[in-house]
Amino acid sequence: MDWTAEIDGYCERLDASFWAETLNALSNAAFLIAALWVARRLGAGAAPIARLLCVVLFAIGVGSFLFHTFANTWSALADVLPILAFVLIYIFAANQDFWGLSGAKALGLTTLFFPYAFATGAGFSALLPVLGGSAAYMPIALLIAIYGLLLRKKHPETAKGLLIGAALLSLSILARTLDEPLCAAFPLGTHPAWHLLNALMLCHMIMVYQRHMLAAGGAGR
Repeated sequence: MDWTAEIDGYCERLDASFWAETLNALSNAAFLIAALWVARRLGAGAAPIARLLCVVLFAIGVGSFLFHTFANTWSALADVLPILAFVLIYIFAANQDFWGLSGAKALGLTTLFFPYAFATGAGFSALLPVLGGSAAYMPIALLIAIYGLLLRKKHPETAKGLLIGAALLSLSILARTLDEPLCAAFPLGTHPAWHLLNALMLCHMIMVYQRHMLAAGGAGR
């Protein structure tokens, strides 16, 4: 594998220079600001997993900045891996703390995300080819919505927060999807909106978890 192979997948990039995607790169500051803001909001009584999610949220901003500046294979991994880490940590936390599963059972159920994402991602690609690469994110929005719907009776406020998160992610996926189709009419692209909406969504999701833990009396565990 050529770790330095160039990747040009966004409307804003017209050449291989470091700042070719200026807005795509700088808009990642939203992740850093969101991570610092949430960390401050959490305070001393934050749940450990909430604090960990803040660290990963900050890493998402750094990784995405690297990808939208270096735009090659290794920086693509720096972009994707923190996102995957956030998803897996949150699913584990939801399984353990929303559903009350043991750590082992929560971890086992979390591993099922991989076959689930593969199957549903392929389904979204087949049914909605216009999504392109954004189809890979649709399983996450769907899973958040499923958890939200299933938790309505058990934890109504948490369920409401999850459904809002699913809606925010769906809106951000729309912004990501429109980047190339609208390129001729809007040369700057819509990808920065994906970053801004995602930062808001991830910030919201951490607070949903923290509020749940406070309500359950387990924020400090």
